Amino acid sequence: MLASAAAVGAVATGTFSAFVPALTEAAPTAGAEEAPKLNAALAASSATLRAPVVDPGAAPGPMTIGSLAPVAFEISESDGFAAADDHLARLGKGADLAQQLAEQLAREQAEREEQARLDELISKGGVDAWIAEALDVLDLPQDLAPGVKNIIMKESGGNPRAINNWDSNARAGRPSQGLMQTIPSTFDHYVDPSLADRPITDPVANITAGVNYMIDRYGVDTLEAGGRTNSSGGYTGY
Repeated sequence: MLASAAAVGAVATGTFSAFVPALTEAAPTAGAEEAPKLNAALAASSATLRAPVVDPGAAPGPMTIGSLAPVAFEISESDGFAAADDHLARLGKGADLAQQLAEQLAREQAEREEQARLDELISKGGVDAWIAEALDVLDLPQDLAPGVKNIIMKESGGNPRAINNWDSNARAGRPSQGLMQTIPSTFDHYVDPSLADRPITDPVANITAGVNYMIDRYGVDTLEAGGRTNSSGGYTGY
């Protein structure tokens, strides 16, 4: 082994040695008759090497020198972290969807209960029923009802056929009429379109016209407050 190494030259490569021919100026050029001997020497000197002993009690195994190629190690996401993150994300989305569904069902149940209350109230008739129906038609909150009722009671006393025959509008030939005492032109402009075919004294139609006018002219806050007031706190017609 040493003789072969001396003949061909030894190159250290970390954990093992590779043997290549020693190229020196003194080395003669091999003729045709020397080639077989040289090939045999190279084959003999590079046949096997012993692998490093890991276990002192185990015999070293052979390690054949061949072509060396880099070993590629691919780090896969199958270690569980990515899968766990994805699972948690799915659980979070599922919880959000379940909460949204529960909230939607709760809203729908509340709407059904409110509609049932309105239906019962409207079926009884009277000022409260007409107000409830008018606000429902206008898609306005029912908590505006007390303010609307205060205006109605101040304007007409709750009489849907009330007509004002003494103010300036009456003298001009356009008397205020109905629960909220609207004049014909105001009624025609502000009545809810779904009730436009009803007369000015129709309770629900008259309320929709009066409410729309109040909001447009003075704002919803004035409507909620029950109408306009003067400096002493007394009611002022609209």
